[in-house]
Amino acid sequence: MGDINFSTSGIEKLNSGNYSTWSTRMQFYPLRQDFWSIVGGGETAKPSRGEELKKWKVKAGKAMYVLTATVGDDMLYRIKDVETPKAAWDTLKELFSKKNYAQLQLLENELMSVRKNTMSVNEWFTKVKTLCEQITKLDPENPITDTRIRRIIIFGLRPGFSTLIATIRGWATQPTLIEFKNMLANQEALDKQMSGASIKEEEKALFGNKKSYQGGDKRNSGSSSQGGSNRKPGGFRKGQGRGGFQ
Repeated sequence: MGDINFSTSGIEKLNSGNYSTWSTRMQFYPLRQDFWSIVGGGETAKPSRGEELKKWKVKAGKAMYVLTATVGDDMLYRIKDVETPKAAWDTLKELFSKKNYAQLQLLENELMSVRKNTMSVNEWFTKVKTLCEQITKLDPENPITDTRIRRIIIFGLRPGFSTLIATIRGWATQPTLIEFKNMLANQEALDKQMSGASIKEEEKALFGNKKSYQGGDKRNSGSSSQGGSNRKPGGFRKGQGRGGFQ
C-alpha cells in the first residue's frame, strides 16, 4: 500500500475542471499496478465465491484506494457508497460527461461568435487557439484540426485582410498556422504604417493651406495700409479749397 500511496501522490486530484486529464492519467496508472481490469477491463464483475473472490477483493481494494486518493474532497461523497471500482468510475464519468457537454456547448458558441475587431493579430490567434484547446480537452475524441482553426480565424477577420486571404487561397500548398499568423501580422503592420503616412500627409496639407491663407491676409493688409499712406493729411480739403471754392 505504501508504494501505491507514493505513486498516487504525483497525480493531480480530480476537480471540476480537469476530468479529461485526470481520467487519462488514471487509465495509464492502473496498468502499472495491474488492476485496471477491475476498473474497466474483464474483471469488473465480483466473483461469487472461493479463492477468486478473495483475490478480486484485494485488487478491488487497491483500485478503490487509488480512486478515492485521487479525487477531491468535494467529489468523494459521490463514490463512497458504491460497491465496485467500476461503479465508482462510471459514476464520475457520467457526472462529468453531463458537465462537459454543457461547457462544451458554451465554448462552441463563443468560438463561432468571436471576432477580431480591435484585437491585434497575435491577440486574435491566442484567443482562437485557447478556445480550441479548451474544447479539445472536453472532447478529446474530436480534436479541432489546424484547417478548422484557420477557417475560424479567417471568418473573424476584418475586410481589410480580404486581398491577402484571396491570394493565399490560390496557393497549391497552404501555409502553416505560424506562417499564416506571421503573414497577417505583417499585413497589419503595413496597414498601420500606411495609415500613419496618410495622416501625416493630411496634416502637412492642412498646415500648408493655413500658412498660405495667413500670407494672403498679410499682403492684403499691407496694400491697404500703403494705399492709405499716399494720401496727405488734409489734401482733399486743400484741393477743394483751390478748385471748388474759387
